[in-house]
Amino acid sequence: MKKLLPGYTWHRDVADKKLFLTFDDGPIPEVTPWVLEQLGKYKAKATFFCVGDNVAKHPDVAQLVLAGGHKLANHTFNHLKGWQTSLELYLQNVQQCQDALETIVSATSGEKLLFRPPYGRITSAQAKALRPTYELIMWDVLTNDYDGTLAPEECLKHSIDKTQSGSIIVFHDSLKAERNMRYALPRFLEHFTGLGYTFETL
Repeated sequence: MKKLLPGYTWHRDVADKKLFLTFDDGPIPEVTPWVLEQLGKYKAKATFFCVGDNVAKHPDVAQLVLAGGHKLANHTFNHLKGWQTSLELYLQNVQQCQDALETIVSATSGEKLLFRPPYGRITSAQAKALRPTYELIMWDVLTNDYDGTLAPEECLKHSIDKTQSGSIIVFHDSLKAERNMRYALPRFLEHFTGLGYTFETL
C-alpha cells in the first residue's frame, strides 16, 4: 500500500524510540476522557483525528484533549467514504470539520494541517486538492480495535507485534471500539513505556 500510495505519511522517520499514537472518530464523552486518563498516566501525547460533528456536539471534550497537550486533527465532518463521495462534497465536508476544529483551536498561519481519510479511502483527485493545505496521515499499525470478532488479547498482541520505532498507530475513541481499546490501550502504553519509548503528537 505504501508503494502504491506515495505522498501519504505512513510513519515518521525517527532516530530514537518514539511512537505516534492516534485516535480516530471521537471526541465523545463516553470514551475520550478515559483515553486521556490513560495517556496521562504514562505522560503520553497523541493526535486525535476528530469527526467534526462530534467536535460540534462535544466541544468540552475536545477542549479536554487540548488541555492534555494533545493535538486535534481533521477526519471529515461526517466520516465520509471518499470513494463514494464527489470531490465537491468531500472538500466541503473536510472544510466543515476544519471550521469546527477552529472553534476549539486556531490554526497557525502557514502551518500544514493534518488530515486522515475515514477508512483510508480517498480518491486521487480528493488527495490532490487537499495536499496544499493538509498532510495526509495514514498509519503502519491498525489495531483493529473496532472489530467485534477480535478478542481483546489478540488486538493487543497484534498491535504490539506490528509496532516499531516511528510507527503511527491507530486506535479509536468510539463506542464500537470501546471493548478492545479499553483492554489494549493501557497494556500497550505500559509495554512500550517499559521498553523506553515515548509517545508524541504528529
